[in-house]
Amino acid sequence: MKTFSEFERKKDFLVCVDSDGCAMDTMDVKHIRCFGPCMIEEWGLQEWQEEILNRWNDINLYTITRGINRFKGLAMALCEIDTKYCSIDGATELREWTDSAPELSNDALERLVEAKPSRKVFRKALNWSIAVNNSIDSLPDEAKLPFPMVKEALELAHRYADVAIVSSANLSAVLEEWEMYGLMEHVDVVMSQNDGSKEYCIGKLLERGYNNKKVVMCGDAPGDLAASEKKGVYFYPILVRSEKESWEEFISSGLSKLLDGSFGKEYQSEKIKDFYKNLGE
Repeated sequence: MKTFSEFERKKDFLVCVDSDGCAMDTMDVKHIRCFGPCMIEEWGLQEWQEEILNRWNDINLYTITRGINRFKGLAMALCEIDTKYCSIDGATELREWTDSAPELSNDALERLVEAKPSRKVFRKALNWSIAVNNSIDSLPDEAKLPFPMVKEALELAHRYADVAIVSSANLSAVLEEWEMYGLMEHVDVVMSQNDGSKEYCIGKLLERGYNNKKVVMCGDAPGDLAASEKKGVYFYPILVRSEKESWEEFISSGLSKLLDGSFGKEYQSEKIKDFYKNLGE
């Protein structure tokens, strides 16, 4: 595996794969046991814990906002809490930052904290994000498993295409989880939260000389679809609660359609309809 600066195109085709909730069955456990509880703790929301955690999971897991950037999800939740439960100082300001900032990461937030030390909401958001990462690091190995058929799909794809992880998750967590189960041997390059948005990462990969119609993004969230559409590459959905079946179809027909040039038009349209239906749209 190489960093992007070292990565060079070896094959004509490129398969991009998201990590949490797509290749790794880690999205639910991270939100239920780490993201939501850390927000409750940082903002002292124990009085309304059950309702708030249920809403956090709806925002981040089970509706059309699934897979939203962690800071966007935090801002959305805090603004709702500010309206419904208790005053959250700086909630609107945090949302404005997430709506306009070119980079949403711990590093970007650290720079903002240095520039605006009096705005406590940014420091609290950074503290929360760090606590989330520490909580994720503490999850037992048995809570971080790949979905069935992922390894087989990656192995097959790697015979014919370069394979890139394109994830908005923390880099160290991605590397640890993929290496734990031998998935990294089928990966050429990793791009994560540290590199930028998924749209940006796909764009940088395209600069290596791939034809857009020979690139597919495998993902489970609307952000994956949006990044694919903005960069003019194909999207293959991994459907929530049907992940094994999704990867089996990728093996049986999705990859071959990419390779023979028939992925577009009817098949792509069908896959996008399945994706929206799966998230209740």
